[in-house]
Amino acid sequence: MSTTTLIVILLAVLAGSFLKSIGGLGLPLMAVPIISFVADVETAVAVLAFPNLLINVGMAWRTRAHRHEARDLTMLGVTGFVGAVGGTMALIYLPNEPLVGLLVLVVIGYVIKFVLSPDLRVDEATSARWAPGVGLVVGAMQGAIGISGPILGVWIHSFRLSRDATIFSLTLLFSLAGAAQVPTLWLNGELSGRYGATLLSCIPALAIIPVGERLRSRLSSAGFDRFVLVVLASTVTVLALRTFL
Repeated sequence: MSTTTLIVILLAVLAGSFLKSIGGLGLPLMAVPIISFVADVETAVAVLAFPNLLINVGMAWRTRAHRHEARDLTMLGVTGFVGAVGGTMALIYLPNEPLVGLLVLVVIGYVIKFVLSPDLRVDEATSARWAPGVGLVVGAMQGAIGISGPILGVWIHSFRLSRDATIFSLTLLFSLAGAAQVPTLWLNGELSGRYGATLLSCIPALAIIPVGERLRSRLSSAGFDRFVLVVLASTVTVLALRTFL
C-alpha cells in the first residue's frame, strides 16, 4: 500500500469518525466512498472494519446510561449478526451495485417522507413486527458493502428517541454487526496485507470521540434530527456518484 493511499485512508477515517461521534453515523458512510477513489471497495471495507468496530463499542459504552430508552435491540442484533455473515460472503462473490442502488432509494425516500411529515414516528408495535427483517437487511448491507448506516439510521431515527438513546442504539447494533464482519473478513483472507492501515486507522477513530460528544451536547433535538438527515442524504449521494458514474 502506497503512502498516498495510507494518508487518504487516515484522513477519510478522521472525517468519518468526526461525523459518527456527533450523530452515530458517518465512518463507513463517509470513508468508504473516499477510500474507493484510491483503492477498491473491498480494501475500503476491510481496512475500516476493525476501527469501525472499536469506535462503535466505545460510543455504545459511553452512552449506556440511556439503554432503557432503546427498542428491539436484541432482535435487531441477532438478525443483524446473521445478515452480516451472509453479506460478507456476498462482498467476496457478488457485485455491489444493486445493493448500493437499493440503499440510495431507501434513504432518499425516507428523507423526502420526513421533510413532508416532520412528526413521522414508528410506534413500538410496528417496530417489533418489522425488527427481524430490518436486522437481516442491516447486517447484509454491512457485510456486503461495509455500509449499513443508512438503513439502520433511517429505522432508528423513525423511533424519535433522545439523542443519546439514538447513539446507543445505533452504535450497539453496529458493534454486533462488526463483531460478525471482522472475523469473517479475517477467515477469508481479506485483511491480509492491510493490517498496518487497519491498526493506524484506529487512532483517529478513537481520538475524535470526545470532540464529537461536546458538539452533540450543544445540538437541540431538532438540530440533531436535521444533522442525522443531512449526513444520511449527503453520504448516500457521494456513494451513488462514486458507484454509478
